[in-house]
Amino acid sequence: MAKGKIQDEQEVIRWFEQGKTYQWMTDEYKRKYGIETVPSMWGNFRRRRGLDRRITRDDDLIPWEVKEKHRWKYPVAMLRVEARLRDGRDLTETDRARLESWKEMLADEGAVVHYDPDTEDGFYYIPRQEGDTDLIHRPPRKTTARRNADRDRLRQPS
Repeated sequence: MAKGKIQDEQEVIRWFEQGKTYQWMTDEYKRKYGIETVPSMWGNFRRRRGLDRRITRDDDLIPWEVKEKHRWKYPVAMLRVEARLRDGRDLTETDRARLESWKEMLADEGAVVHYDPDTEDGFYYIPRQEGDTDLIHRPPRKTTARRNADRDRLRQPS
């Protein structure tokens, strides 16, 4: 981050607390200060200041590299909501109700989520198998490039 681009750190921290997007911050800095920034600058600021991520990455719940055409399918959307819940984040009443209903459906059907990137639908519900201890059928190895960076950083020795 170029020295001097951030005009008021407390203002930026407040924006993070308010949930402003990186794009909003980029646009606001251009409008308010006439300073060109890029979204990655705000992510770097967040990381350096130790601010919480606004999204939750849970590579235990979503261990797959999900193709673009499958990213908004209902099963993966519900896994993201579950990840936010497990991370202690607030859920909307709608998300909470949808998640509860979805998990009841999985339990009633004895099913787990399976992902096959080489198919049209991508996500499927399959019968729970021996070793399935969570909401998903765990693949032999994680293929996601989107690991939980904060958790991985905490695991690294100093």
